[in-house]
Amino acid sequence: MEPIILASSSPRRQEILKLLHISYQVIMPNVDETVEDNIPPEKVPEILARRKVDAVVHMLPSNQEIPWVLGADTIVTIDGKIYGKPQNQDQAVTFLRDLQGRTHSVVTAIALFKGRTHTVATTTAITKVTFNAMTEKEIEWYADTGDWHGAAGGYRIQGLASCFISSIEGTDSCVMGLPIFELYDILKRQGYSILE
Repeated sequence: MEPIILASSSPRRQEILKLLHISYQVIMPNVDETVEDNIPPEKVPEILARRKVDAVVHMLPSNQEIPWVLGADTIVTIDGKIYGKPQNQDQAVTFLRDLQGRTHSVVTAIALFKGRTHTVATTTAITKVTFNAMTEKEIEWYADTGDWHGAAGGYRIQGLASCFISSIEGTDSCVMGLPIFELYDILKRQGYSILE
């Protein structure tokens, strides 16, 4: 099985690749994550995933053969507003106040560079997550745990936030940042088999 370059330092994405027994190395790209305001939120992760892949491809020596580069990006969105990773605990609290008692969308896009053809394929998964109504004390408690660090929307579905999530429509792995079905499907369609 050929190794894949993962254009992300996310421990969750690495866990999913390990689960699938995919050999990988991490190269963290430095990309500008600003996008034009007129782009629909559901399209933003694909743009950013492509940027990450392109950045890694251009970071490597031009004479180096690059078999596969995998990039992904995740956002949380509600009412047309994008919730990325909180910059601090106060912002995490604000995010949780906005999300509690409501259903929001988690959008994760995958971009896969295939070195043999120098092409990039993309796919996107969307999961709907519903938070129960939360008291101010519950919001503060969760924020104090620090579980929100580095997580789109300010929470981790596989962490303590699951205390407050009443339902999901879609998959946990999409919310974790690398939807397993879509990953397997795009790898298979591009000729990469994990069955070997």
